[in-house]
Amino acid sequence: MLLAQATPPKSDDKQAPGAHLQIEDFGDSIIARLNDVFAKAVQNLRKPNKIEFIPTFEAYPTLGIDASMIRVKEASNPKFGDYQFEMVMQISRRLLSEQSVKEPPPVVAKKIVAALEQIELVEKYQLVNAYINVYISRKHLGKRIAEISRKGFSLPKIAKKHVIVDYSSPNIAKQMHVGHLRSTIIGEAIARLLECFGFTVLRLNHIGDWGTQFGMLIAHLKKCFPNYLNETPPIQDLQEFYKQSKVKFDNDPQFKSEAYQCVVALQNFEPDTVKAWKMIYFATIYKRLGITDLVERGESFYQSRMQSLVQELEQHQLLVEDEGRKLFFPHECNIPMTVVKSDGGYTYDTSDLATLKQRLSEERADWILYVVDSGQSEHLENVFATGKQLKWFDAAQKRVEHVQFGLVLGEDRKKFKTRSGENVKLTQLLDEGVRRAEEKLRTKGKEGEFTPQEFREVAESVAYGCIRYADMAQSRTSDYVFSFDRMLDDRGNTAVYLLYAYARIR
Repeated sequence: MLLAQATPPKSDDKQAPGAHLQIEDFGDSIIARLNDVFAKAVQNLRKPNKIEFIPTFEAYPTLGIDASMIRVKEASNPKFGDYQFEMVMQISRRLLSEQSVKEPPPVVAKKIVAALEQIELVEKYQLVNAYINVYISRKHLGKRIAEISRKGFSLPKIAKKHVIVDYSSPNIAKQMHVGHLRSTIIGEAIARLLECFGFTVLRLNHIGDWGTQFGMLIAHLKKCFPNYLNETPPIQDLQEFYKQSKVKFDNDPQFKSEAYQCVVALQNFEPDTVKAWKMIYFATIYKRLGITDLVERGESFYQSRMQSLVQELEQHQLLVEDEGRKLFFPHECNIPMTVVKSDGGYTYDTSDLATLKQRLSEERADWILYVVDSGQSEHLENVFATGKQLKWFDAAQKRVEHVQFGLVLGEDRKKFKTRSGENVKLTQLLDEGVRRAEEKLRTKGKEGEFTPQEFREVAESVAYGCIRYADMAQSRTSDYVFSFDRMLDDRGNTAVYLLYAYARIR
């Protein structure tokens, strides 16, 4: 749950997870309201008209505790109340390590309880050794449930921000595979959540070079399916389609010329050519996963900005030459950024730096989220550190962060592969999910309840919902084992169980 506004960290600090969010009204979020009450008890309220805290422990003025660190959690057992505050030990340890103050946890807990605000939501706070148990008022809950049944659920009101979510971003030279699944699902979930709270969200799909291979594919598409703008081409095997276009490219000078023209048109974002590219590559997969409004931006979009970036760094004498390369050394990092290669070409570093600058200066984003696997952590840390060092953004005002995630594993707990050792194509994965969902529905005698088209639609809804839910139900930062059997089970924490429950409620 989103938390109350914490004092922004100093420009050289790591960003706190709750920083930069100003909650104006907590709505019906119990956990957010309790987090706020405990944060106020642990910290001084600086501005009465805004939920904004300074990092100062009330009883110990020089102890810094960020408000975003304050967490109340659901009680593990009803005998401990409904919620618990378990951070007293942590506060006590910090007192000892930072101030050499030996304050026993029960004493710290007693001081916090004494400072807690009495609110209608809470029946009582109970102090048990170093733990603070919270009992929610049943009378208040009953009243709120009655109001919700009449007026609907009230979301917390948060000061609106302009957010960019960078996700999916597949390699355009290959088909999307299971490795793209997590970025796509997590990124879309984040975008939807932020939109639900009223944020302006720009979904960006940062893809690599639109090179010759896509010119070949588009030229071949136009030859084979001249009515592609009105009828979706039935391309089942992209790899085979690519091989056909490559043969033509190698043997037909006229086709080669047309392919190059398609590349130029694609780089200039000529609408019909871009539509053809989407048809060939991603549109069907994104449609199946329920993803819309994802804006594609290729390397060509940033080409002129990369040139300007290099010129800017050279003018300020910020680049260091090393064996023909031009490097930039971020203060906070051990590895330099290679801005220009020895052959004069640009790198991923150059592209990602230009991308970050464009999003901050031209898009004027308040918050940028890169939904990328954990293997890119060091690279993105370097990019963000460079941006701060060059004063493109102040961490106290802008939020730029890496939303990392773990790998999708097979049943053998190794990277999810086919039996032949190849990456599992995302289309194959989705098709297999639908096939298994159909089998499951048949065994339950559901096929006769629908027309063939309806039966297919139900199977697709179940399969795609299960795949998405199975991913979201995992710890984002951990690897997880992909199992169709588990995700299609109608027992336990699965989408199938929730769909059945929802159907019964309806």
